[in-house]
Amino acid sequence: MAFYEQPIHPKPTTFLSKYMISFDHKVIGKQFLWYGIFFLFVGGLMALMIRWTLAFPGVPFPVIGKALFPETGGVIPPDTYAMLFTMHGTIMIFYAITPILIGAFGNFCIPLMIGARDMAFPLLNMLSFWLAVVSGVILLGSLFTPLGAAAGGWTSYPTLSTLVGSPGTGQTLWSLAIFILGASSTMGAINYITTIITLRAPGMGYFDMPLTIWGLWLTAILNAIFLPVLGAGVLLLIFDRVFGTTFFLAGAAATSGSGDPVLFQHVFWIFGHPEVYILILPAWGIVSDLLAFFSRKPAFGAKATALSMTTITILSTLVYGHHMFTTQMSPLLTQTFMTLTMTISIPSAIFFANWLGTLWKGSIRFTSPMLFSLGVVFVFGLGGLTGLYLGTVTTDLYLHDTYFVVGHFHYTMAASVLLGGFAAIYFWMPKMFGMMLSEFWAKVHFWITMVGLNGVFFGMMMVGYAGMHRRLYNPFVYEFMQNMIPMNKMITYSAYLMGAAQLIFVVNFVHAIFFKKEKASDNPWEVGTLEWTIPSPAPHYNFDKIPVVKCGPHELGNPNLTTGRDFQYQTENLVEA
Repeated sequence: MAFYEQPIHPKPTTFLSKYMISFDHKVIGKQFLWYGIFFLFVGGLMALMIRWTLAFPGVPFPVIGKALFPETGGVIPPDTYAMLFTMHGTIMIFYAITPILIGAFGNFCIPLMIGARDMAFPLLNMLSFWLAVVSGVILLGSLFTPLGAAAGGWTSYPTLSTLVGSPGTGQTLWSLAIFILGASSTMGAINYITTIITLRAPGMGYFDMPLTIWGLWLTAILNAIFLPVLGAGVLLLIFDRVFGTTFFLAGAAATSGSGDPVLFQHVFWIFGHPEVYILILPAWGIVSDLLAFFSRKPAFGAKATALSMTTITILSTLVYGHHMFTTQMSPLLTQTFMTLTMTISIPSAIFFANWLGTLWKGSIRFTSPMLFSLGVVFVFGLGGLTGLYLGTVTTDLYLHDTYFVVGHFHYTMAASVLLGGFAAIYFWMPKMFGMMLSEFWAKVHFWITMVGLNGVFFGMMMVGYAGMHRRLYNPFVYEFMQNMIPMNKMITYSAYLMGAAQLIFVVNFVHAIFFKKEKASDNPWEVGTLEWTIPSPAPHYNFDKIPVVKCGPHELGNPNLTTGRDFQYQTENLVEA
């Protein structure tokens, strides 16, 4: 589809066509945003219940504990604890982070930032959202099955996830929900890839695209390639549970010549390690753009940043074995995976250095999107450095399955992606809803979140280094762990502080949408990318005339500009500006 073949869709006139069964990428992006925020609340509540159990073992959970667990007087029982950390991980990764960064901002930003009127396949786009809703309903429904939801960890390794380890239907529904969500995300990925390749505005080469689009494009490529691998794995797991096959049955290889639980680990992590980059690449792209926008200067090494992200995308397909150093794989394989893991840190260091180069001597505006972007720089740097210890075989043998791993991947994935998501919400809020969030409360939200977040995740790495293993209901039955009780209480207090900070965001968000009367200006951040050349909020047709791109996305601070502003729109060349 060429740019001149894009029709202007008729304006929706009914409630259903405007807010529910919509083909408009902007409405679908908002739907994914609300979907992700809802599951962020559910997964966050589960996290607080987990932390309460670790800080105060045997003490009833406050307020709602007795209503949820009347048979134990409000104390969270061990089987429920296993269910909580399984569902927390699953919800946060697949149902909160993915919908917000990829579903919401992928849908909303891609056509607007490349100068298109909609996605390449609007019907497929609408179906991908409602398929995700079906998946979410199935997952939440598993909570109400007789033996409860899945409890085999978010990775659901056999034999914990076979009928031997999880006899109830909750694990089967978990597998079905993940399979359906994988189909939804694959549909979205195909749409993103096709849209970016075929519907870019005339004049927009690949290196004229904002780095946000680079991150979303590379994420979509990884999703399209590796989500079917996860889908195949959970489908085989469903066959084992429902139809009696033996793909992952322990000991089956000795009798029938087939079946191995470790096979699932291979299948899972072939998808699972690219999934780390599927989640973080959009945040990297968003942060790379926002650092330039609010430093008021071109992104340092923008092409190198795009190529580094591309290199990481390629290498991410080759390093999955570092998750399996303790499965008795061949030493030759462990050395190979360790070398590849160390190699992927090189392009990561390049674009991280580019972030610092962008900030250097910039005229920095400390707006809320910039603060959250700087937060990503800090937490990802800390998370990336701690990952080197887990990518090295000798240190991983000690640290594997401890809370050091939990702290590390929460820094790299949870913290980086959460802060990147908030940066995106604060930045594109005027374009999505026509309203600005309160800058004062946004900054309060940021600082309290940063204090709580670092207290939780750095504390986790400390207790993990001391030997505290994850997934234990009560680690303090071990005498050597009892000295870690005060540290665990500190982590829990930090988690509750971080949770309270999110209430500030919710109130700010709801107030801006439903109660604020003052509209945002069309370009409140003074940025030159294509979405800021049209009114805020964006009209249903996006662009009445397809724009022609004449420069890159980061033309800021050029001393030759004579317009009285320090930025140049992508539709302008320097002479016109």
